[in-house]
Amino acid sequence: MAKPLVAVVGRPNVGKSTFFNKMAGQRIAIVEDTPGVTRDRVYADVEWLGKQFTLIDTGGIDPKSGDPLLVQMRRQAGIAMDMADVILFFVDGRDGLTADDLDVADLLRRTSKPTLLVVNKVDSQKQREALYDFYQLNVGDPLAISSTNMLGLGDLLDEILRHLPHAPELPEAKEAMIHIAVVGKPNVGKSTLVNRILGEERVMVSDIPGTTRDAIDAPFVRDGQRYNIIDTAGIRRKRAIEDASLERYSVVRSFDAIRRCDVALILIDARQGVTEQDTKIAGFVHEEGKAAVVLVNKWDAVEKETGTLEARRRQVLSDLKFMDYANVLFISALAGTRVHKVLEAVREAYEQASRRITTGVLNDVLSDAQLALQPPSAGGRRLKVYYGTQQSVRPPAFVLFLNDETLMHFAYERYLENQLRKAFGFDGTPIRFILRERKKEG
Repeated sequence: MAKPLVAVVGRPNVGKSTFFNKMAGQRIAIVEDTPGVTRDRVYADVEWLGKQFTLIDTGGIDPKSGDPLLVQMRRQAGIAMDMADVILFFVDGRDGLTADDLDVADLLRRTSKPTLLVVNKVDSQKQREALYDFYQLNVGDPLAISSTNMLGLGDLLDEILRHLPHAPELPEAKEAMIHIAVVGKPNVGKSTLVNRILGEERVMVSDIPGTTRDAIDAPFVRDGQRYNIIDTAGIRRKRAIEDASLERYSVVRSFDAIRRCDVALILIDARQGVTEQDTKIAGFVHEEGKAAVVLVNKWDAVEKETGTLEARRRQVLSDLKFMDYANVLFISALAGTRVHKVLEAVREAYEQASRRITTGVLNDVLSDAQLALQPPSAGGRRLKVYYGTQQSVRPPAFVLFLNDETLMHFAYERYLENQLRKAFGFDGTPIRFILRERKKEG
């Protein structure tokens, strides 16, 4: 049985994300004084007095707006309320009761879910006297807190526990969770893909670039394997970033998602091919040592003839020549074409990145490689690789003990990498070599 869900809802800019981040113990949701900053549902596990529940942050509800983004935010908040066991209805103690609060209260009364009225930003006794106005909302007694100053949070958590359903202890998972980051430029279909894989409208989808502003985690289980898929904000060129504080933080969160993932799904728009920005994003994934699958999305929008797919595959791998180990899939997230193959490719890349090679077998391959192609020499000295051993996985990293590190040429290092791939696979993952000098014994 899953942990109970607690949804945080309310009109924009009442401090929902500040509260969420305090509860999560880290800056998970973006906090800014701009209404509408949180657009998707964001999840975090919370523990209080030995009890656990999952908190869901949502975008601000503007009940009457016809703006496409605000309509989607309203829909996302509605999904969160439908899923939740308890709803926290946030209002602003400084602003006092507003017409939008009354409209949100009307929506909440239709849910028949346990609802706690949370009056945020109450930092003084004078503000506490204004609490009585909120009884007009007719959703229960107001609970005064200050998320920023951490006032009243304990009492609120106690009240949440009183309304939660009984949750049995969760058994320890036997399979490790595979963390997947979905990355790419804005508007290449990342959120559409995440929703398609999850089989639900988990994140907002819009033709407007920049709709996703946060890195959205969505844990799920498929065929007994646990995954956590992370939808990220589109990574734009530096000169294209207009909102210095907010969008830069979104991009930082996207890069952080790459750092903490096991496998990166790099989305490319089939209509545009590999652009300079695609190359930079893929390069960051490679430099971070992450396994990767390249997804050429919107393939249904490309005119095709016999051989088009293989020709485009070769072109993609040529454009991303530093990542020629990656599997390339041609998909349509919108139509669902070949999306069922994505998790198969993720699992394969993860397994390859986790592969360990015994020292004896590794050194047989290194010895055969040196016999097949003589190592480079300089100044009358020839490179000698004495032996190697695997140091770590994800990515596979090998320590090579040499007579002289300066004699190792890039081309010969690439040759050794290709020999290891030929012998062991390592499809979908970069390989790292760590060079160590050692005097030959005897």
